[in-house]
Amino acid sequence: MFHVILFEPEIAPNAGNVIRLCANTGSTLHLVRPLGFTLDDARVKRAGLDYREMAQVREHPRLASCLESLEGRRVFAVETSGGMRHDEARYREGDAFLFGRETSGLPAEILSGWPPGQLIRLPMVAGNRSLNLSNSVAVVVFEAWRQLGFRGDR
Repeated sequence: MFHVILFEPEIAPNAGNVIRLCANTGSTLHLVRPLGFTLDDARVKRAGLDYREMAQVREHPRLASCLESLEGRRVFAVETSGGMRHDEARYREGDAFLFGRETSGLPAEILSGWPPGQLIRLPMVAGNRSLNLSNSVAVVVFEAWRQLGFRGDR
């Protein structure tokens, strides 16, 4: 359905939650190293419950190799500085969503060359820093899936 990219994720329970989300939405999870945990970490397993076997999870040594594996697909970077709200974009099956580190987001050097039409943000009250990573992934993936009529729902 979709591709979720976590750039250098740091918090194991967030990754576990996203694994579970990807399993339940038919999305593929791409983890870009370095990771702040291992996939056999008990905290990842606890958050993901038994969904790890049901999810497609791929690890990449760097963002460039991840993006190469997704060649031809649109990749939306999700960042608080994004110019377009996440619900204003029109998504297609196979789109990818790139999320940054929990503590610092996506680096400026990545964002500086990103196509403006593919740099999205979630609405928040002014003055707040950011939402939890796994919550942000859920909001974006479910909006994209909603736009496709929840195709594949049972």
